[in-house]
Amino acid sequence: MDTILVTGGAGFIGCNFVRLALAETEARLLILDKLTYAGSLESLAGVLGDSRLRFLRGDIAERSTVQRVFLEHRPSAVVNFAAESHVDRSIDDASDFVRTNVVGAFELLEGARLFLAAAPAAERERFRFLHVSTDEVYGSLGLEDPPFTESTPYSPNSPYAASKAGADHLVRAYHETHRLPVLLTNCSNNYGPYQFPEKLIPLMILNALEGKPLPIYGDGGNIRDWIYVDDHCRGILEVLRRGKPGEKYNLGGGSEQTNLEVVDAICDILDKEWPATNSYRELKTFVANRPGHDQRYAIDDAKIRAELGWEPRHDFASGLRATVLWYLANRSWCEAVQAGTYGRERLGLGAKA
Repeated sequence: MDTILVTGGAGFIGCNFVRLALAETEARLLILDKLTYAGSLESLAGVLGDSRLRFLRGDIAERSTVQRVFLEHRPSAVVNFAAESHVDRSIDDASDFVRTNVVGAFELLEGARLFLAAAPAAERERFRFLHVSTDEVYGSLGLEDPPFTESTPYSPNSPYAASKAGADHLVRAYHETHRLPVLLTNCSNNYGPYQFPEKLIPLMILNALEGKPLPIYGDGGNIRDWIYVDDHCRGILEVLRRGKPGEKYNLGGGSEQTNLEVVDAICDILDKEWPATNSYRELKTFVANRPGHDQRYAIDDAKIRAELGWEPRHDFASGLRATVLWYLANRSWCEAVQAGTYGRERLGLGAKA
């Protein structure tokens, strides 16, 4: 039975991938997660007891931890979700972003290289290293510009995006220099269950439910392409199964929306599903734009559609409604987040890697 090492598996996208992989593969899953503020064992509730799942608490930027995991567990694949990903935090202090996103990616690549150098031929042949990245590495688009393709030059504008770009370059270099069988995916904005509420959609949902202001940067005209997290995870699994080593694949939702349109749509769903005295739209508040705020992201995912037959199953309207309903039905998880216990409330359940 293959073993997939899932780094950052207690985070937003990682925990959704873990659930999908348990349901649709026969592989063993080994989660390595540091359990920072953005990762929680609560997000793995219901699957932690699965016989094919093991959780290890550890830092991908610690060389001894990474090399021990490779030697003791001999994974047949690595899927690297582990990352600091909140742009505003990277503006305040980029040090954690450089450590996790750049140094952490390097230590994983180096650990994989050393592991494969001493591995039997059969293990080397089936091994894959899939690095999960973002469309933000490509920079910002104008309103009339064509979407990002896999050949779009990198032009990151935030410390977060720069750290992810640095990791992407390391991934490519390890393939070109060491022939490491890497795969790279760049996705648009994810949304769905278990997302940390600093991100736009869960922040708006939870603020609205508490009657708090809904802060919108600038005039709300910044545009993002949105992909439902389950669609993204299915794409990652398809790339892991059938992607060509050394290649990169863009994954998008085909759902460009302004931030204002997203907030209005959330308010409209809440007005119907959880009505208050007044419309939630009245809570909208426009605040000063953040530094270096990219105007528009858009993904051209024609390559993965043509080569691997993947396409998203959710449009934005259905995916957003499912997301809002999930948050309404999972207030206990939300309360743990808002109480400041996210990532710490069940720390003792994870063995130290």
